[in-house]
Amino acid sequence: MKVVIKESIKTAKTVDAALREACEELGIALSDDGVQHEIIDMPAKGFLGFGSHPAKVRVYIEEEEKAAVNKEEIAVSYIKDVLTAMGAENFSVNAAKEGENLNITLEGEDLGFVIGRRGETIDAIQYLTGLVVNRIDGDYLRVTIDSGNFREKREKTLESLARRLAKTVVKTGRSITLEPMNPYERRIIHFTVSTVEGATSSSIGEEPNRRVVISSTNPKKAPSRDGRRKNYNRDNREGGRSGNEHRSGDKPYRKNNNRNGGKKDFNRKDRTPINNEVDTTPVTDVLPKDAESKPLYSKIEL
Repeated sequence: MKVVIKESIKTAKTVDAALREACEELGIALSDDGVQHEIIDMPAKGFLGFGSHPAKVRVYIEEEEKAAVNKEEIAVSYIKDVLTAMGAENFSVNAAKEGENLNITLEGEDLGFVIGRRGETIDAIQYLTGLVVNRIDGDYLRVTIDSGNFREKREKTLESLARRLAKTVVKTGRSITLEPMNPYERRIIHFTVSTVEGATSSSIGEEPNRRVVISSTNPKKAPSRDGRRKNYNRDNREGGRSGNEHRSGDKPYRKNNNRNGGKKDFNRKDRTPINNEVDTTPVTDVLPKDAESKPLYSKIEL
C-alpha cells in the first residue's frame, strides 16, 4: 500500500502559534496519532528591530493512500442485490464505463418482470442505481440499464410513434399530448418530431408526470359544429338579413307561382294550361312590405 504524506508549513511570532495554524490547515490536532512536527526556525527578536524573524514549523502526517473507488463494481453489486430480492435467479450483470456513461447490461432467463410495463420497473432500478453510484466521490456518471435489447426496441417504437403522430398533427392542425415519459424517452420524441416538416414539440408538467406535446407550426381552424361552411350574402356582411329570412315579428310568407297572383293547371304532356281559372284558395301567409323591393334569391358569395 502506498504511503502519502500530508504536511503544512507555517510561520508565526511563536512556535505554538505556528503549530496551531498548521494543524488547523490540515484539520488535525497535534495530539492525534501519527501527527509529527518539526521546528524549522526559532523566533528571534534581533537588535533594535534588525535581524528579527518569526518561528517556522512543519506539521505532517503519514497516511496510506486509499484505493480508487470502482463505481462499476458498486453498481453491479447493488443491482444484483435488488434483482435477487425481487426473486430473479441465474442472471448476470455487466457494466462498462464509456466517458460519462455507465452502461449496464442484464442477461438471464425470465427477466421480463424486471422490465415491467413500458419499462417502468427497469427505469426505477436505473434511477436508484444512479443515486447510489453518484453518492461516491468522483465524476458524475449517467447510468443506463438494458435487458434483452429493451432500450433499442423501445427507441424504435418511440421513433415510429413520434413520426406517425407528427404527420397526423400536420394534417389535422390539432395538438396531441403523449403519456408521461422519462427524460431519455422525451429526448427521442423531440428529436424525431424535429425531422418532420411542419411539426414541433414541447414538454409540459412536472416529473414524474412530465409529458410531450406535439403541435403543428401552422394550426388549422376548427370546423363549425354542423361540419358545414356557412354562406353569407351581402346583406349579412353589412349586418342585415337576406330577403329569404324571416324577421322578428314578421309572419312567414310564400311566393306566388304566377305574376298575376293566379295559379295555372298544366297538362303534363304538352305543358299547356287546362283552363284559365284562377285558384281561389285563400292565402294565409302575408308578404312583408319591406320584402317587395328585394330579389327572390340572395346573391351567393363563393
